[in-house]
Amino acid sequence: MFFERIPDKEYPKEPESRVIIRFQDCDPLQHLNNAKYFDYYFNAREDQVAKLYEFNFGRLFRELGQSWVVYQHQIAYVRPAMVSEWVRITSRLIFFNEDTIVTEYFMTDDSRTQLKNVLWVTSKYIDVRSGQRVVHPPTVMDYLAATCLSDVDFHHWNFNERIREIKRSLTSHKTE
Repeated sequence: MFFERIPDKEYPKEPESRVIIRFQDCDPLQHLNNAKYFDYYFNAREDQVAKLYEFNFGRLFRELGQSWVVYQHQIAYVRPAMVSEWVRITSRLIFFNEDTIVTEYFMTDDSRTQLKNVLWVTSKYIDVRSGQRVVHPPTVMDYLAATCLSDVDFHHWNFNERIREIKRSLTSHKTE
């Protein structure tokens, strides 16, 4: 089974990973290459859901022949992540319906006081054999319901305003 929900278990909604920016992923200015942000985010999310939710993407693919494919990105490069810098990556599911998910990612410095980057990824759920969009089966819907932030009104969120909100939350975190 790729996911089995445990009744009455509260699943973390905002997992975080601590990673170091690798030299090989940086440009000549020692900034993380823009395209590499995606690798850092997707690798962090894959590790987070495997560890925290015991969700197995490989088994989902093998057992159901289904998976998500990226449909759209929205990304903001706020401050550069620098070579050899330790950063924190937070990922969270902020929306889902019968065949779509939206995952929000953001990167901060190690102390969680400076925002580096924000990414929204919209993914569609497909049958990998046909390439056609399909609805999430009940077990996948159960996983999404267990791990999605519940107080998000995604359709009324504005990406740029969301960046300001994250910055404000980091500032308030710094003063606490």
